[in-house]
Amino acid sequence: MTMLFHWLNEPASFRGDARELSLSTGQNTDFWQRTFYGFERDNGHAYLTPVSGDFSASVTVRGDYKELYDQAGLMLRIDAGNWIKTGIEYTDGLMHFSVVVTNRISDWSVIPLHGAHTGDNVHIRLTRHDDAVRVQFAINDAPWQLARLAPFSNADASVGIMACSPQRASFEATFRDLQVGPAIARDLHAE
Repeated sequence: MTMLFHWLNEPASFRGDARELSLSTGQNTDFWQRTFYGFERDNGHAYLTPVSGDFSASVTVRGDYKELYDQAGLMLRIDAGNWIKTGIEYTDGLMHFSVVVTNRISDWSVIPLHGAHTGDNVHIRLTRHDDAVRVQFAINDAPWQLARLAPFSNADASVGIMACSPQRASFEATFRDLQVGPAIARDLHAE
């Protein structure tokens, strides 16, 4: 099956494709809807392909995380008011695994990754089963860890990689082995 990807807010600088894609973010880019901060942003970079029904998407990411809120990972998107972004986000001087679920307003959950470094391979997997999305991650060769199980519409959508730098420009991220395929098993306690 050939996947056709398209850019949402194409970055000025990028190279590669779904097998390996490197990019440099634009100035003050982000995806966020209202909650807490009071603003709406939909200018982050995302490289997306259409999906319907149940599926799993995965990618391995590395980033040069230095500034507050530098972020890179996966995005599942219906439209500007309904999406999930997940991956590494730099906050409080530390890499965190982050999940933002947006249903017209955004929430934010983080898991601090003490001991993680910018050179680590972060594996991210997002799986949709009916109206639920499971988000998992693994650092280097560690086993998959559940980060979030969230309600989310099973409407037709797009999925792929995303990167943002709300406080600067030129955050650099590299994504490898972006895959979208059949959903993994529903057993939450199996890999």
